Amino acid sequence: MPSEASPTAHLAHHFPSLETQEHAARMGMWLFLSTEILLFTVLFTAYAVYRFLFPVGFEEAAKLAHVALGATNTVVLITSSLTVALAILYARRGESKKTVALLAVTIAFGATFMVLKGFEYYHHFVDGQLPGKYYHYAGLKGPGVSMYFTLYFLMTGLHGVHVLIGMGVLAWVAARAARGDFGRTYSTPVELGGLYWHLVDLIWIFLFPLFYLL
Repeated sequence: MPSEASPTAHLAHHFPSLETQEHAARMGMWLFLSTEILLFTVLFTAYAVYRFLFPVGFEEAAKLAHVALGATNTVVLITSSLTVALAILYARRGESKKTVALLAVTIAFGATFMVLKGFEYYHHFVDGQLPGKYYHYAGLKGPGVSMYFTLYFLMTGLHGVHVLIGMGVLAWVAARAARGDFGRTYSTPVELGGLYWHLVDLIWIFLFPLFYLL
């Protein structure tokens, strides 16, 4: 039997209605996401500048990327976007068990992404393909190579932090869903958590071609 959340059970005292509260929450999330987009826009701009300055170094360094792992992680995150979207759908229908199950699957996909990224980082560390002055890979030298790995670890590492935060947010949402907090009248936290996860996936879709394919 689908659970139903009370229309006023989650209404904060300083909002006149649940509709106003949800509108404020969505607006706040979009403002937060805009700052995240600005942050990565600055990093993408830095990437473009250094790639322009060191085209050969970046091209050669990109050949050291583990394309198979990167492609697998891309499939993992795209699939996780589907599962979190379905979780939102079932949350709106008040089907708590399906919501929890799909959020758990999404978190599992996030964990898979991090494990694969850990293997990838491990291989780079073992080979000495490290940021800046710590780069000591004998198989490739030249201007711009160490900068490629500096940006690689900075941008993919920051993205990994966002994946971990997203997993934590979805775990909190799943715990609330398991209590039956969401239903046809209230599912905003699931929607906002899913929106954040979609941003994390979208950023990776830009990172993958920049560091693995171009």
